Amino acid sequence: MEVWQNIYSYFNPVAFNIGSIAVHWYGIMYALALLSAIFVAKWFIKHDKLPITNDLFDSYIWWAEIGVILGARLGYVLFYDTHTLYYLTHPWQIFNPFIDGVYAGISGMSYHGAFIGFLISSLLFCKKNKVSFWFLADISVLGISAAYVFGRIGNFFNQELFGRATDVPWGIYVNGVLRHPSQLYEAFLEGILVFIILFIYRKKKVFDGQLAIMYGILYSIARIVAEFFRQPDIQLGFLYGGWLTMGMLISGIFVLICIVILIFMKKRKATL
Repeated sequence: MEVWQNIYSYFNPVAFNIGSIAVHWYGIMYALALLSAIFVAKWFIKHDKLPITNDLFDSYIWWAEIGVILGARLGYVLFYDTHTLYYLTHPWQIFNPFIDGVYAGISGMSYHGAFIGFLISSLLFCKKNKVSFWFLADISVLGISAAYVFGRIGNFFNQELFGRATDVPWGIYVNGVLRHPSQLYEAFLEGILVFIILFIYRKKKVFDGQLAIMYGILYSIARIVAEFFRQPDIQLGFLYGGWLTMGMLISGIFVLICIVILIFMKKRKATL
């Protein structure tokens, strides 16, 4: 286990260089996440013979991806960044990749923000193209849950969002401290496990939107569990009692919202 525990000592976050540009494993994983989401969603469209054309879905992908990127960054600024007021008064800085004229990239993305951005862009697309939002959402969450695995592996490769201190033998050393590889816990709980449940349940759904709502509930519960092993964001710390984190709080709110929507949709289905 010694090699595994010291994996960051052997691993270079930079996969390769193109001239002076460093290509990180993090970026590669996120590219794979996007491609896998598209592949999985299209596989289900074809395999389950879902009534949507490839052209329409391809158009939707662009809308969804823009919503995800904007939502992820804005969500981080609003939920996690300690300079929220600065960004609100200087909005052009939110997506500024330069610091003092030097390219530094854009740091700070929120999954909850990405999901909200995805919902908003999806609603706008569906309204414009007169497509059922819930129908598209059910297709999308199957791809999203599969893609999530690559995203968290990207976090692991990038040596970020690491876990709390531990003494378990499969822990990894981060700056001399043995920690839970919580990114991999999240990849399994919030990605693989959620995908398997949705994959099995998809044939049993009774109304459009059921899979999407289930995803919201399952992901949020899995995230809450994973947060007990994940080091809270350094700029926020614990919000209450030495255990409550921002991720837990937002996920808890998501669960409640999804349950309310599920109850409403079930009642609506029963009256039709």
